[in-house]
Amino acid sequence: MGRGQGGAGPGGGARPAAPLSPDSQWPRQPGSQRRWRRGGDIVAMASEDDFHHSSNSTYRTASSSLRTDQEALLEKLLDRPPPGLQRPKDRFHGAYIIFFSLGIGSLLPWNFFITAKEYWVFKLRNCSSPASGEEPAGSDILNYFESYLTVASTVSNVLCLMANFLLVNRVPIQVRVLASLTIMLAIFLVMTALVKVDTSSWTYGFFAVTIICMAILSGTSTIFNSSVFGMTGSFPMRNSQALISGGAMGGTISAVALLVDLAASSDVTDSTLAFFLTADVFLGLCVGLYLLLPRLEYARFYLRPVWPAHVFSGEEQPPQDSPSAPLAALRSRDSIPPLRPILKKTAGLGFCVVYLFFITSLVFPAISTNIESLDKGSGSPWTTRFFVPLTTFLLYNFADLCGRQVTAWIQVPGPRSKVLPGLVLLRTCLLPLFMFCNYQPRNHLHMVLFRSDLYPVLFTSLLGLSNGYLSTLALMYGPKIVPRELAEATGVVMSFYLCLGLVLGSACSALLVHLI
Repeated sequence: MGRGQGGAGPGGGARPAAPLSPDSQWPRQPGSQRRWRRGGDIVAMASEDDFHHSSNSTYRTASSSLRTDQEALLEKLLDRPPPGLQRPKDRFHGAYIIFFSLGIGSLLPWNFFITAKEYWVFKLRNCSSPASGEEPAGSDILNYFESYLTVASTVSNVLCLMANFLLVNRVPIQVRVLASLTIMLAIFLVMTALVKVDTSSWTYGFFAVTIICMAILSGTSTIFNSSVFGMTGSFPMRNSQALISGGAMGGTISAVALLVDLAASSDVTDSTLAFFLTADVFLGLCVGLYLLLPRLEYARFYLRPVWPAHVFSGEEQPPQDSPSAPLAALRSRDSIPPLRPILKKTAGLGFCVVYLFFITSLVFPAISTNIESLDKGSGSPWTTRFFVPLTTFLLYNFADLCGRQVTAWIQVPGPRSKVLPGLVLLRTCLLPLFMFCNYQPRNHLHMVLFRSDLYPVLFTSLLGLSNGYLSTLALMYGPKIVPRELAEATGVVMSFYLCLGLVLGSACSALLVHLI
């Protein structure tokens, strides 16, 4: 389906952006092909048998329109402009930089939130001075704080992804993006204000506020990320790659900040205040950059309106001689995007995304953060204090960023290649490699095969590179193998695949840890 075919007509077929007329110079015998013209250019070609007619419209049924449009979409050059339109250049790479920055902003606040682990320990342990032999009043919430955060963020992510899919055609993307950014900024301003506040007298209240803020932050971040990612489906793939790479850069920045904090040994509240203020500034910057995006000629070209798709199934009757038929496309603006064709078309890529993040979250951070240096007894800070931050957080995030950035120049294998799922399944071999490193403590699996600190460095690099490269390819391809009017909804579905993989991997990581 070319970009010149704008959206859904009353009958559910591809509706052209400008009036089309059948070329009367060709005979239309049964089984022949009908060619449509815009001016003097042939725009579309389809079998005459695929068309049905009513008094108000001509439409194609789902079996023909989806097959013709979507299969042809895979074969075309994904970045080819519509006929008769010249694609403007991305001057000074402005759109690329904006999407890269939005990618950083989508994950940087979350990364800073979880990176400030010492701050949360300080706040929740500072609640009381326990009597001898007694545990602190907040020991339960302190010991299980990360579990509470995981549950709160996971539930919020799933609910907000479902809500965002339902609202794709009901609430404009500008409203969803700006509202989510505003809420994220408000949450971080509240958390920033609480950094220097003495919460020792209301620890449980502070804990409740933190969990609620985390759930809201996680949910709005998901809406923001999935909405912008869906929007990039209408752009060339390099813009989707910029957004995804920006997310990895956010993780890298937080890892560097953690190392700087450890090296400076500053007061925990001072370093956390710096973290949160940086997030506040960057979220404000994201608001400005998003408002700037439509001012770019390059962006306006790809953000031109598209009618939401409405496809009639075999059982559903299209409007026949109805006076309201011309309004069918208008009503489709308030409809829920068709989920079944999206799931059917993205099933293979969805499996790749789910399994990629399943394997990654099995290893990182549950196993990788417990791998200790074999020279830990030397007392060197590089083998004790800095070993895990360097070999786990910084190295993984940097390798992940490199893998994602490579997709800006190399995009193989393709979306229908069997090599892609093969490479995804091959990553399963990383599990035993990490398990036989110097993971501690070991209760069942006592054998350590890889007796050198170079091995976890090598394995973490492979984990990050393969995750970054393969996941970016799968996520970029998703919105490109469906009609343009379904690109945003497909972006939300691809984000759901990602979330599902993370949830499954995190849940199974606890079982894997108990097996070692």
